Amino acid sequence: MDSHQLIVCRCEEVTLADLLETAQAYQCTARELKLRTRAGMGCCGGRTCRIFIDQIIEQTTGQVPSHTVPLGFQPPVRPISFTTLGGR
Repeated sequence: MDSHQLIVCRCEEVTLADLLETAQAYQCTARELKLRTRAGMGCCGGRTCRIFIDQIIEQTTGQVPSHTVPLGFQPPVRPISFTTLGGR
C-alpha cells in the first residue's frame, strides 16, 4: 500500500500523502497541520492519529511538538443510554 492510500486519520479520511505534502509545503506546526488537513478533528478527537501527526511534523520539519498549545482531544459530546437508542 502506498502513502496515497494509507489513511492516518480514519474519522476525517486524511491520508499519509495529504499530511506529508501539507507539512512539506507549509513547514507547519502540528496544530497548523491539524487545521489545514482536519486530521485529528473527527469524532475521536485525535486519539487515534495524534501520535502520527506529531511524528510527521518531527520527520518533515525537524520540529518536536511542544504541546504548549495542545492538539486537544475530547470525549464524544455526551454519553447516550441504550434505552435512548431503542433498547429495552
